[in-house]
Amino acid sequence: MDDCIFCNIVQGEIPADTVYEDDVFLAFLDIHPASVGHTLIIPKKHYRWVWDVPQIGLYFEVAQKIAHAQQKAFNQEAIWSGIKGDEVPHAHLSVLPHSETLGDKKDFKTNAEKIRKAL
Repeated sequence: MDDCIFCNIVQGEIPADTVYEDDVFLAFLDIHPASVGHTLIIPKKHYRWVWDVPQIGLYFEVAQKIAHAQQKAFNQEAIWSGIKGDEVPHAHLSVLPHSETLGDKKDFKTNAEKIRKAL
């Protein structure tokens, strides 16, 4: 979709701090993070809702990988997740460490690198 910001990120038309990518999914840091390392996981193909994604089991396996990497990267046991879908009309999972005291949540480059290294 031309007017979908997440599709534009997948196409490389909008930059993002990517932490994970495979043939089906892309994970990158949220530009309005609720905490350090707040990551969005999207299917590369446009689906309106998470529940429309055919590979939903694989989708949650990717979310689990990201959550475990966040635990290691930020030495944080509690990792929250959420499915909303109202902000951007493209399926997305939100995975984030549950703490405001883990560092600078706007230091995207450092936080992305920490997660990538922990994968």
